[in-house]
Amino acid sequence: MSLLVRQQQTIELVKERGYVSIDELAQYFSVTPQTVRRDINQLADAGLLRRYHGGAAIDSSVMNTEYSMRLSYNLEAKQRIAKAVAATIPNHASIFINIGTTTEAIAHALLHHHGLKIITNNLNVAKILSVKEDFEVMIASGRVRPDGGVIGQATADFFSLFKADYAVIGISGIDEDGALLDFDFQEVAVSKVIIANSKHVLLVADSSKFGRHAMMRLGHLNMIECLYTDQKPDEQYMQIMSENNVTLVVAR
Repeated sequence: MSLLVRQQQTIELVKERGYVSIDELAQYFSVTPQTVRRDINQLADAGLLRRYHGGAAIDSSVMNTEYSMRLSYNLEAKQRIAKAVAATIPNHASIFINIGTTTEAIAHALLHHHGLKIITNNLNVAKILSVKEDFEVMIASGRVRPDGGVIGQATADFFSLFKADYAVIGISGIDEDGALLDFDFQEVAVSKVIIANSKHVLLVADSSKFGRHAMMRLGHLNMIECLYTDQKPDEQYMQIMSENNVTLVVAR
């Protein structure tokens, strides 16, 4: 198979699936992972797809990657972030947790805590945490998305009834100017209410979220207290965080 045909089929596969790993592409084309990496690098440099650690995705500002792909992508990094966040949150705290696969990893990491009160619009988070008898888990009402996220005006109104110690916020992208971005305007509306009603706002974002574009603006890095990620971001992000007294935690 020629290089041009292989790269064209790579683009088609990524468009179809949302995200494809290097190992999957190597097996599909019967080539080495090194060959696939070279293809992805060339396509990414041409702006035809987005290069990720371990694979590639289409860089769309209007459509998020499928939930099944997001769940497995960068899983080890998300688990490290989750462990770092769990170490920050004390027992017997109240916590808002929003939609996202990283926040779901954090829910697993919180199972060793005691006496937590959790308010969430993520059905997956609620299911994970409800197994603890000493936890109180409250789920917001609203429209349920296929990925288990609950959104809508009723969801936002529910969160406005509380004032929590911590908000654990996942995000789809962080722009170079510090803007926090997501794909669903109803999800963004709920997250804004969560942030407004929290004493401490913890943003969780693996390294792939830096520079990733999404259409809806949630806010800015200056709205958060601490950012948890798996790699130190580029200098422009470091400067924004320094100017706004945002603490950076790089989970190792």
